Amino acid sequence: MFLTISTYGNPERPATDLGFLLHKHPERAQVFSTSHGTAHVLYPEASAERCTAALLLEVDPVALVRRGKGKGRGGAPDSALAQYVNDRPYAASSLLAVALAKVFKTALHGECKAMPERAAAPLPLRVEVPALPARGGAELVRALFGPLGWDTVEAEPVALDAEFPEWGDSRYVRLVLEGELRLADALNHLYVLLPVLDDAKHYWVAPDEVDKLLRAGEGWLAAHPERKLITARYLSRRWGLAREATERLELVRLAEADGLDVEDVDNAVDETTDTEERPVPLAEQRRQEILAALTGAGAARVLDLGCGQGQLVQALLKDPRFTEIVGVDVSARALSVAARRLRLDRMGERQAARVKLTQGSLAYTDKRLAGYDAAVLSEVIEHLDLPRLPALEYAVFGSARPRTVVVTTPNVEYNVRWESLPAGHVRHGDHRFEWTREEFRAWAEGVAGQFGYGVEFAPVGPDDPEVGPPTQMAVFTRTSTGGSTESRTGSRTESRTESRTDEALKEVTA
Repeated sequence: MFLTISTYGNPERPATDLGFLLHKHPERAQVFSTSHGTAHVLYPEASAERCTAALLLEVDPVALVRRGKGKGRGGAPDSALAQYVNDRPYAASSLLAVALAKVFKTALHGECKAMPERAAAPLPLRVEVPALPARGGAELVRALFGPLGWDTVEAEPVALDAEFPEWGDSRYVRLVLEGELRLADALNHLYVLLPVLDDAKHYWVAPDEVDKLLRAGEGWLAAHPERKLITARYLSRRWGLAREATERLELVRLAEADGLDVEDVDNAVDETTDTEERPVPLAEQRRQEILAALTGAGAARVLDLGCGQGQLVQALLKDPRFTEIVGVDVSARALSVAARRLRLDRMGERQAARVKLTQGSLAYTDKRLAGYDAAVLSEVIEHLDLPRLPALEYAVFGSARPRTVVVTTPNVEYNVRWESLPAGHVRHGDHRFEWTREEFRAWAEGVAGQFGYGVEFAPVGPDDPEVGPPTQMAVFTRTSTGGSTESRTGSRTESRTESRTDEALKEVTA
């Protein structure tokens, strides 16, 4: 990767002052080590009339794969060859931006003890980047750099092959910027916009990237017409971080418009006296309601059926009243994540004796699940195809037959209250169905009557007077020890259960 910065001068104000501003002597070639290669700074020309500083970055592709994300930039993650054969050693990207920040750190901050007045004043500058990936083309390059005070923004498309012009242009451009700007401003423009145009980063975007973006974008990003695109791409489309950056930039814009400091605008909350309670996430409310139902039932030995990544198991472990906890899931990967979450490998012997993670399918009977006080099916049934639901009913209510069964599932009526959920969509791509309160009640009462249980219903989350709660919960309590005749006759039971369920769910299947 290659980048040059040139300036012009005269005997009274020589162009070689650029060496002071960059803190790199024009008469020496310097080498800097980076995490993914070697950066060289040299001066191809240095006279009173014109001075050019060049930054050459030699990228080590092997080091990039080993220390970075391990994926070819912009390529498929399973393309092993693309990790080593790609454009990264040649085309400007976040690698060059990081090298720029390391090599010219002081200049980026606008500091120069030897010539503070030169650092604070605009200079006639010319910046050239021979190969710049531009996802969006030359028009986007001009749209990004044009509003920043550059007199000239040239983005000349690079042909795929000069010998075959019919092949058209590549996604690369040769960038030339000319204008009178502070050197620090020019460097910050490059630091932010090089990875934005490439639309990829070679490292994981952490929350501190928001601070980096706002620091480098100070004075120009808040009012930039492409602020939204710049923010989204710079933060690798991590929408939570992009939203935070947008909110903070809007405060900056408002403060600048009123001639105030940001602190004077953002003063609606006094942190020293803030007593506002933050809303409890729905998942946490769901776990609290389940724990209350299990405690009310006097359960000590509990099955978490479809335990996923072990959040409920973790909550159960914190309460000593639950003496035996078994998490069951068909996904070995989910169980592995749950084991790490629970830190089973570091857990004390006494605590470890209380918990067990088991792989198993709820579509089949399993003798290991019999004899427990309670079973929980939290946000599980909606992930099954309706024709397979009778098999789960029999496996849990007919075969395992715990004293108490707690079932939670989304209330589809509440979906209209989610602003981010498009009309007609379910809450999760893997949901096979979502029920209304009436449909859930019909199903639960049918299962309870079939297998000898009583059932009560409770809302989870805010109970909207029009559409009900976001989550609906049913607590089944066994009323007979042997269950119904059908539940003791094996395959005949499953056939009858399926018939009964099909009738109860006619509206759903329709």
